[in-house]
Amino acid sequence: MDPILLSRLQFALTTIYHWLFVPLTLGLGWFVAFMQTRFYQTRDETWRKMTKFWGKLFLINFAIGVVTGIVQEFQFGMNWSEYSRYVGDIFGAPLAIEALLAFFMESTFLGVWIFGEGRIPEKVHLASIWLVAIGSNLSAVWILIANGWMQHPVGYIINESTGRAELVDFLALITNEKAWVFVWHTLADGLAMASFLILAISAYHLVRKQNMAFFKRSFQMGALAGLIASTLVFLGGHTMGQFMYESQPMKLAALEAIWETEQPASFSLLTIGDLSGKREVWSIRIPYVMSSLACNDFSCEVRGVHEIQMQYEQQYGPGDYIPLMVVTYWTFRIMMAFGFIMMGASAWFLYATRKKNYEKAKWMKYVPIGALTLPYLANASGWILTEMGRQPWIVFGLLKVEDAVSPNLTTVDLLISLIGYTAVYGSLAAAMVYLMKKYAIAGPDAALHESVDAAPGRVGAQD
Repeated sequence: MDPILLSRLQFALTTIYHWLFVPLTLGLGWFVAFMQTRFYQTRDETWRKMTKFWGKLFLINFAIGVVTGIVQEFQFGMNWSEYSRYVGDIFGAPLAIEALLAFFMESTFLGVWIFGEGRIPEKVHLASIWLVAIGSNLSAVWILIANGWMQHPVGYIINESTGRAELVDFLALITNEKAWVFVWHTLADGLAMASFLILAISAYHLVRKQNMAFFKRSFQMGALAGLIASTLVFLGGHTMGQFMYESQPMKLAALEAIWETEQPASFSLLTIGDLSGKREVWSIRIPYVMSSLACNDFSCEVRGVHEIQMQYEQQYGPGDYIPLMVVTYWTFRIMMAFGFIMMGASAWFLYATRKKNYEKAKWMKYVPIGALTLPYLANASGWILTEMGRQPWIVFGLLKVEDAVSPNLTTVDLLISLIGYTAVYGSLAAAMVYLMKKYAIAGPDAALHESVDAAPGRVGAQD
């Protein structure tokens, strides 16, 4: 119950909870913008209903996501002041740009989109939702640039007189290869999560034979986008693994439970370790596969955690540099397994839509639960792997977690705030589930009715 552990638990709570909303916002915004564009082009009323219905769910998710995200930035000053002091010159730059440019952009134009229908030219109203989608994804880009620097620090010097890391090459910061692999992987993940939400809700209504034309169109769109997005997520993750081989070899060895250096390296289907978590007892492995995944060469060497531990002790001083391998090993496999299931499921759904009465298939009733659960579990597992795999570092190679916590924190302070955050976030979770369920079940007619009541002059508005 020391301050370091409690601070880590508190940040884990707020981060994981916040990240439940972010990917859906990133992906669903593009869908809503596309739907409104199709209505503008075709004047097909179904596209208008789709815009309103999925836009309603987008707004609920966006609102809860904003509330949960603000708390995180306060924690850098409250819980992690030594981190902020040491790297604030670098880490603060992308965060400031994210707030002043991307977040203000998306929030401003979201207000225009909500309240401007029927009051501003139709083209301007259409442009506003595209700017919301672009702004929310730009916001993610800047956050991922900041996180990418923590994983692979570049473009800095250590000022010996102040004892701080200082940014000397902004171009290196924004072109950091690790950050852009994150961007690829995360934005594709957002599109995949939105696709599977659409699949889940559409399947729910199709099973009940409600608004069949509306939800058949939505289901087909979700299946196509889901297949493309989940494939891009897989390719981004593979690229990230190969970059990890070069820049974070300990994380790669830990997620694959490679204790001793192997050449060629095998892929673990199942590995059992001892209670220390640092020695293999029994495993089932496929020869050569890990070498191929890591460096496109069936004979390349993959270093083990014991060898890397000895190197890091010589390079950084005494300490335990091996992450909690039971976490890295299993989160990687959960993420990978669910990702493959998502690819296969979306391909099957897309194939099924070629049949005339696919909505009557027996498997359709299982889609809502599966399509809602898989992306969230895969997403959470991926980020737990990313952050736990770099332990004990908060900035890889520069600053350890134990050296980043605020020095004046007490256990009582942290317990009070942790309990408070848990209660507040639990209430927000209940509110979010209630609202999303309410409007998802209500269907498109309810969303359109509310929109028409709010802006009765929209229909027929001219540019």
